[in-house]
Amino acid sequence: MMTIPLRQECPPGACDCRREILLEDLAGDRRVLMLNKQEEKRLLDRIEAISSLADLRHMEKKLFQLLGITLRIDPGPNEVRTVRGFIIKVDEQVGLCRQIRSSIPAAVRRCLERNPEISFALLNERDLFSGL
Repeated sequence: MMTIPLRQECPPGACDCRREILLEDLAGDRRVLMLNKQEEKRLLDRIEAISSLADLRHMEKKLFQLLGITLRIDPGPNEVRTVRGFIIKVDEQVGLCRQIRSSIPAAVRRCLERNPEISFALLNERDLFSGL
């Protein structure tokens, strides 16, 4: 039987992931702990390599299916003039490290900066360009 290495414990006071609560809960969803440092690097590289909106949406679904991570990408409440105008957020959950909650949105931003057509497609989904 193969065992999957779990994410190492964060230094005390450096994170708010509450990993120990998840490990104590026998019914808890521990999938997020499978995202160890090596897998996190692979995930971030994969996110940065996304080249289309369909691929981005597929990645969102896979993140939720495989790890239980919810990624939200929405246009900001004001004008979206740059990639910084998007609200990119990973929902908090027990066992999900603060570092991952910030590194995933950063990787998505880098992807959007490299591929502006994805940004336009995201805006088009919300009908922001429908009047053009």
